[in-house]
Amino acid sequence: MNAAPEWAPYDALLLVSFGGPERPEDVVPFLQNVTAGKNIPVERLEEVGEHYYSFGGKSPINDQNRALIAAVEKDLAEHGIDLPVYWGNRNWDPYLVDTLRQMAADGVQRAACWVTSAYSSYSGCRQYREDLAAAVQTLAEEGVTAPRLDRLRHYFNHPGFVEANLDAALAALDRLAADAGEDVAAGARLVFVTHSIPVAMEEASGRSEEDGLTGGAYTAQHRDLAATIVAGVAQRTGRTHEHDLVFCSRSGPPQVPWLEPDVNYHLEALHAAGVPGVVVLPIGFVSDHMEVIYDLDTEAAQTAAGLSLPFVRGATAGTHPAFVALARELTVERAAAERGAEVARPAIGSWGPSWDRCPPGCCRNLRAPDKPALCGRDSA
Repeated sequence: MNAAPEWAPYDALLLVSFGGPERPEDVVPFLQNVTAGKNIPVERLEEVGEHYYSFGGKSPINDQNRALIAAVEKDLAEHGIDLPVYWGNRNWDPYLVDTLRQMAADGVQRAACWVTSAYSSYSGCRQYREDLAAAVQTLAEEGVTAPRLDRLRHYFNHPGFVEANLDAALAALDRLAADAGEDVAAGARLVFVTHSIPVAMEEASGRSEEDGLTGGAYTAQHRDLAATIVAGVAQRTGRTHEHDLVFCSRSGPPQVPWLEPDVNYHLEALHAAGVPGVVVLPIGFVSDHMEVIYDLDTEAAQTAAGLSLPFVRGATAGTHPAFVALARELTVERAAAERGAEVARPAIGSWGPSWDRCPPGCCRNLRAPDKPALCGRDSA
C-alpha cells in the first residue's frame, strides 16, 4: 500500500490576500469594498484614492502576488509536491468567493490557506477568516460545496520570514554605508515599521479569555521579530544597533486612538536626537504594496530628505527564496499535523510557534463579535 504524500490531506494551496485596484476606474470601487459598512462619502474616498492615482491608479499588490505564486509553484514542483496554487482576495478581483467556486468546480476537497499577513490582529487574521466564512456561505446558498479550508499558522517568527527580513536589513545597511559612509551605517538606527491599528484592536489581538491569553499579540510579535533581526545583524556585523517599532497608514477618526508613533514624527525625533542615519524596515508587510511605496518610499523618504537625514528603506520579503519556501514548509508541516504525525514547528525568537487553529475569541471583531469566522477552534 502506498504511503500518503507529504502534502496529504491537502489537494490545493490557496493564497489569500487583500487585493488592490489595477486601473484608475477601479480605485473608488476598491476603496468602497475596503470601507464597506462605514458610510464614508465618495468624496473622502477620492481623497484617499490620490495615493493610488499618483501611481497610475494601480496598486502593485496584485502583480506582486502573481510573482509570488509563480515562485511558489516553481518551488513546489522542484520539491515534487503536486499541489495547484489558487489565489483569492478579500477586496478585489480575483475575489475569494469566485476562487472557491472555481476550486469546487475543479474538484478540490481540502485546501491550506496561506494569508499574506504574518501577525495576529483582527484586520490581519480574523477579518480574513470572516471573509472565508462569508465566501463559503455564499457558495452554500448557491448549492455549491466549498473545499474545507485550513489557515496556515502565523509566520512572523518562522525561519523563512526571519531570513528574508534579516537579509533585507543587512543589504540596507550596506546601501547606507555606500551612500552615506561607514560611520553613518555603524551608528544607524533600525526603524521597524508596520501598519498602525486602533489601540482597541491591538488589545484584542491574540486575546482569548478561554485560553487565558491577555492580548497585545500584534505589537508583541513585531517586537519579537525586530529583536531577532537586531541580534542577527549583530552576529553578522559585530554591531548592535538601537531600534524602534513605529507605525504608518493611520486612518479613521482622530478621536479614536491608534498605535503610535507615526514613522514621520519618529524620524523627526531621531534627527533631533542626533541619530546619524536610519534604516527603515517594513516588517509588517510581506511585499512592496501601497503602504510601502507611498507611506515609506514617498512620505517618509521626503521627511528624511527634508531633515537631511540619511535614509534607506529595506526590502520586504517579496519573492525571497526563504519566504517562497515558507509556503511549502508550512503546508507540509500542517499536513503532517492533520494526519496525526509528530510535527516539528520551527520558530525563532522568544514567542514560539503560533497555533494552527485560532483560540476562541482571538482577535475579536469589536463591532460584530458574533460574525462567523472559519479556521478557529470556535468555528462552526
